[in-house]
Amino acid sequence: MIGLLQRVKQASVVVEGECVGRIGQGILLLLGIEKEDDENKAQRLCQRVLNYRIFSDAADRMNLNLQQIKGELLVVSQFTLVADTRKGNRPSFSSAADPQLSEKLYEYFIQQARDSGIQCQTGQFGADMQVELINDGPVTFQLSI
Repeated sequence: MIGLLQRVKQASVVVEGECVGRIGQGILLLLGIEKEDDENKAQRLCQRVLNYRIFSDAADRMNLNLQQIKGELLVVSQFTLVADTRKGNRPSFSSAADPQLSEKLYEYFIQQARDSGIQCQTGQFGADMQVELINDGPVTFQLSI
């Protein structure tokens, strides 16, 4: 399971001209799910995302997590994160989970985040989405479980 997290001032997701998710300050998380992923991995990645210290404290050091700043989370499924790009001119998606497993774990991840008390918005699984964001920093990290 791969999470690409971006510290944002704001972010939104549009599907077919309609905004389906919008947040203010927080994290935009692009989530890629692989064949061997399960609920345990989803739960561990969720905890890492929520506790990852990427927000500035009073001394302007990255010491605060999403919960400490009372930030929001926008989760967007993105199977292209699991692509193998090591050779050739076309990505391979052989390690990507099938859509049924991916959607199940995507929904599980979102429920874990919401159960933690975080304000969590989402994209629309499997849809063609347009994602807009104001990246704060920019600050971007890839987390893998």
